[in-house]
Amino acid sequence: MNIIEKNIIGSKIDEVRIDGSLGRFTRDLEQLRAMGIEAVELPAHGLDLVINGRLNLKRQAAVLEILKEFRFAYSIHSPNPINLMDKNEALHADVLLATLEFARQIKARAVVYHAGRFIPEEEFNISSVRSLTQKERQGLLERETLLLQSISAQYPDVNIAIENARSYLSQSPYCYGEFIDQLKDQVEAVNKENVKINLDFGHLFMTSCFHGYDLLAAVESIRHLVIHTHIHDNFGASVYHWEKQQTHQLPFGKGDSHMPVGWGSVPIKPILDILLPGYKGLLMMELRSRYFDAIPESKQNLAMLLAPV
Repeated sequence: MNIIEKNIIGSKIDEVRIDGSLGRFTRDLEQLRAMGIEAVELPAHGLDLVINGRLNLKRQAAVLEILKEFRFAYSIHSPNPINLMDKNEALHADVLLATLEFARQIKARAVVYHAGRFIPEEEFNISSVRSLTQKERQGLLERETLLLQSISAQYPDVNIAIENARSYLSQSPYCYGEFIDQLKDQVEAVNKENVKINLDFGHLFMTSCFHGYDLLAAVESIRHLVIHTHIHDNFGASVYHWEKQQTHQLPFGKGDSHMPVGWGSVPIKPILDILLPGYKGLLMMELRSRYFDAIPESKQNLAMLLAPV
C-alpha cells in the first residue's frame, strides 16, 4: 500500500459493472491505474465478499491476491441495503461487521455506510406514502446509535463514514440523512472517534433543492466531521423512486445522475472551498458505470477546481 497524502483523487469500482467478476474487477483496476487514478473505492457487494452476513474467506483471499498488483489507496462501500434500523437488525449488523473485517485487511481509509432509513427503499413499492411519529423515529435512531457504538468499538481502527441520503418525490423524508443537521446529531449521538460523515456532494445538492436548506451553511456546520467524500454531478432535481432509467432522466436534468465532475450544476468548488484545507480524506469520484470512459475528464475537471487561483 502506498503512503496516503491528503486530497488524493479516486474513483469507485462500480458494483453493477463488475457484478462479481474478478476478471472484470482486475481489468477495471488496470484501466484506472492507466488513467492516473490513485485511490479506489471497492464495493463489498459487487465483489461477493459478504454472503448471508458472513465474510466469504475464499473470495477475500482471491481479492487480496489481485490487490497485491496495485498500489492504490482504498475505501470500501458497504452493501447499499444495510440498514441498522431494519427489523432484522442482527443480520444487517453482521453484514457491516464482515465488511469492516475486509476493510481492516486492506487498511481502507473509510467504510461507507448509508444512513439508516426509517422507511427502507425496498418498501417504497409495497407501502403507500406514510409517516412515522416522532417517538417511532426516535426509537429507530436510538437503535442505530447503539448498534453503531457496539460495531465501531469492535473495529476501532476502521473508520465508518455515514453517508447523507438523496431525496425522492414519492417518499421523502424517509431518512434522517436527507437533513445535514439530523445527520450531524446522529454522529454526535454515536460519539465514537471512528464514526463520522461521508459527504456525498450530489445527494447534498438534491436534498438542499428539495427541502430548501442552505447548502453551504450545512457544509460549514459539519466540516469537522467529514472524513470521506463522494463527488459527482447532477442538476438537483429529485425523481420518483421508480424512475431508474438514466436515458429517460438525463434529457430533463432529473435524478441522482452520478455524472462526471463539471457536467451538472452541483456547486463542487464552493463545497471544496469550505472543506479544504482541513479535510484530509480521499476525494472519491462516484460515477455511474455508463461514465467509465469519462473518468479522466472528471478527474481533470476536479483537479482544476483544486488548483490554486
